[in-house]
Amino acid sequence: MSSQDKTECIEHKGIVQESGINHVTVLISSASACASCHAEGSCTMSGAKEKIIDVTGSYHVATGDKVTVLMKQSAGFTALFLGYIFPLILVMTILIILVSLSVPELTAGLGAIAVLVPYYVALWLLRKHISKKFTFSIKA
Repeated sequence: MSSQDKTECIEHKGIVQESGINHVTVLISSASACASCHAEGSCTMSGAKEKIIDVTGSYHVATGDKVTVLMKQSAGFTALFLGYIFPLILVMTILIILVSLSVPELTAGLGAIAVLVPYYVALWLLRKHISKKFTFSIKA
């Protein structure tokens, strides 16, 4: 792996819990270094004590091996956008539209927040499709 590829990946150390032919399960423990990581806000590892990551692919690892799980940095930014940035833009847009239509402020505020319900339901319904964009690999 070149140094350029390494800087474009988010890395987490973990221990192999299960190793199959085309599938590896890795247990990730959060480290205090997560607080200083530039991708902390978009990473599902931050703030959690332990996470189980399913990695698809054939790897020569055994249960108990220490490995590094990699995810492309662009996938981290996609998670950040879907989870935080787009909902903020959506709420602000709806709020501005409702206020400009002279809707009372309380109603406009509640309406802007209420728009998040169908958004997150849509994300949940599309979770299998979205999860295909978040692929993990292993560096032994």
